[in-house]
Amino acid sequence: MTRYLRRQRAATAENAPDEKPSRRRLRKRYGIAAALILTAAAIPAATIAASAGTTPSDSRDILVPDQGALLGHYYGAGTIADTDARIGRKPAVHLTYYNWADDWMAAPATTADFADGRIPLVNWEPFGINFDDIVSGSLDATIQARATAAAQSGKKFFLDFAAEMNEDEGWGGHDPAKFIAAWRHIHDIFTAAGATNVVWAWCPNVTDSSGAPAAMDYYPGDDYVDWTGVDGYNWGTSAAGFTWQSFNDVFATIYPQLAAKGKPIIIGEMASDEVGGSKAQWIDDIVPTLKNNYPQIKAFVWFDIDKERHWQINSSPESLAAYQRMAQDPYLNP
Repeated sequence: MTRYLRRQRAATAENAPDEKPSRRRLRKRYGIAAALILTAAAIPAATIAASAGTTPSDSRDILVPDQGALLGHYYGAGTIADTDARIGRKPAVHLTYYNWADDWMAAPATTADFADGRIPLVNWEPFGINFDDIVSGSLDATIQARATAAAQSGKKFFLDFAAEMNEDEGWGGHDPAKFIAAWRHIHDIFTAAGATNVVWAWCPNVTDSSGAPAAMDYYPGDDYVDWTGVDGYNWGTSAAGFTWQSFNDVFATIYPQLAAKGKPIIIGEMASDEVGGSKAQWIDDIVPTLKNNYPQIKAFVWFDIDKERHWQINSSPESLAAYQRMAQDPYLNP
């Protein structure tokens, strides 16, 4: 059973010109019992390249670190400079959000990321777009423009199109066949334009909308996805009906399904609230859990903002100290 919450992503002074606010319904699970959490064996990290049909050099071509995982960040609680000083290092990946018509290759955030050695994670949100128009070719001019700009850049970055398609936003009307057709159409245009530097990240939500198709029904196919992914949060207990979930609890059910695809996995959005347990311990558990249970997760992005819940990394001195410890772990510094 799922409850849907509406989140308006706030543009901060740092990102307002090029990270337009967007809305995405967020959700949580009602008291998932431990007995319901899947405990399927994790796929060893060393098998990622082989099971995906790639060589180690191919893995590097799609931004897979040689070891460990990439630390990513959404800067919603301060400027990049201030936040990096707070963290004690520069995260490898920078998440930004763009609407359908936005020119994200020319956006100041993207150009600054490339100049500063960050990997952009472009979250491209097709608000107000009929997916029939994507499939029919009616919107090819916009797609072609983005593909051409990406190819001309030649720089590698993550592209996360229509994330959380299985949740309440319902990109394409909760029609997996239509979503897949639209994804493949966009991907084909990028390929034809020579935009092989684009690394395609497919990121459903950790839970599905009630009565809607399951996340994996929307999977576009191995030839159209470089990284599988997922967005997930610990919503804490600050509202009635919510149950505290550990980092492991949040991702335990979907991880085996994603890992079965044999591709690297990115957590496109994640965070924890403060209320209902120890957020500091939640953070401290991330790296050990990745190593022991989720070795195929090769990148994750913290949604750093005070909104709906206390997602920000400095929501308490203890949480900030835990985040600083985590950020310095060799596992996150490949």
